[in-house]
Amino acid sequence: SFLTPSVVGMLPDGRVLVGESARELRVTQPENCASRFKRFMGTPQTINLGNQSFTAPQLSSLVLKALKADAENELAVSITDAVITVPAYFNDLQRRATKLAGELAGLKVRRIINEPTAAALTYGFHDRDAQKHLLVVDLGGGTFDVTLMEIFEGTLEIVSTAGESMLGGEDFTDRLVAAVLHDKGLNFEVTEMREPLRVARLRQICEAAKIAIANQPSVDVACPGPDGNVSDDAFVFKLDRDGFTKLIQPLLNRLMDPIHRVLRDAERSPKEVDEIIFVGGATRMPCMHQFISEKLGAAPLLKHNPDEVVALGAAVQAALLSEDRAVDDMVMTDVCPHTLGVEVVKQFGSQVNAGFFQPIIHRNTTIPVSKESSFSTVEANQYKVKLAVYQGEGRKVKDNLSLGELVVDGLPPGPAGIELVVRFTYDTNGILEVEAFVPSTGKKYRTV
Repeated sequence: SFLTPSVVGMLPDGRVLVGESARELRVTQPENCASRFKRFMGTPQTINLGNQSFTAPQLSSLVLKALKADAENELAVSITDAVITVPAYFNDLQRRATKLAGELAGLKVRRIINEPTAAALTYGFHDRDAQKHLLVVDLGGGTFDVTLMEIFEGTLEIVSTAGESMLGGEDFTDRLVAAVLHDKGLNFEVTEMREPLRVARLRQICEAAKIAIANQPSVDVACPGPDGNVSDDAFVFKLDRDGFTKLIQPLLNRLMDPIHRVLRDAERSPKEVDEIIFVGGATRMPCMHQFISEKLGAAPLLKHNPDEVVALGAAVQAALLSEDRAVDDMVMTDVCPHTLGVEVVKQFGSQVNAGFFQPIIHRNTTIPVSKESSFSTVEANQYKVKLAVYQGEGRKVKDNLSLGELVVDGLPPGPAGIELVVRFTYDTNGILEVEAFVPSTGKKYRTV
């Protein structure tokens, strides 16, 4: 198979399974399998497989190791370098975790590229003489991204991007699982905790039903017993296309916020979009086609396999890095998906209030980029400043994501107002480096 599901399993003897075999094991031994761990990248969350505990980068590295071994076996060469794709809305912590996963798998990560950008590269590679605006709608198993890009004179320019990292095809499956259990008088969360075999098997059945409903008007979903087996007299949930669409409508509605944000940021209307590109296996759902067509007034394109189009784009990026002759007439630019800045205090009369967000790099700025801003101390003889770095669009830092802090100490004594220059550098991998400079002492500080 060309596809390797991001599922990791562990057998009782300690052997690790990756991909299709692990997905099969998940039905009978859900406690020994992990999936959807991409959502936990960049967090301290750990996932248990049997009696062992893993972080999301460790699990991701096992998938990458399996892919590396498959590629080496097929190509009969050693694989050392890699281009890895991530959801466009991955934050700095998630991108660093992705790079770590590649390194744990024994790979030199040459570039981290946004998934919609990779998909657009595939379309741009095959249509590089065109001049048009593409809207890439990427609904994968666990994440959702939207990117607007422009193709002109062999150049692919990302105009704006947005997304949601907690919305994907598996959420659509879970809606169906919850509906079947509810009809049987059971609660999804409670049943998953008490009867994991029933839910694991039902999730497999619902995934098959979700795919089948794309090609037939209705399907019967049999609910397994507590042991995960489906008996002859099992409870049957009747599902038709209209019922499925109604069931997942709240999830479909959530797709529109990122789409509207992308168009607003780019100052474009839906009528100015020439083509809508669908990426990710979950976009095959007919209700998804109908919903997007109605909302944006145009039918989506599926010229390339939505499951493979991102990997194909990563290959184009690899060719660009290798200066391959096949892509010598292509140029690509990308953007920063989030606003990046620091926490500052504001003075209201004699009162000083903390917790305000001061942007340094605004979202959808073309990358790579380096920008600096000047700040100053607020107290006399202040010898230290904690630069708290945040990412997000909120006016207050409490509404944004903390990325860490840089301590600037050894400031010279004196009145309030000693200048401090902060420089943010955001590279082509979407990874941030923070640097501070005190002009009065000439001293520099930077993140490691």
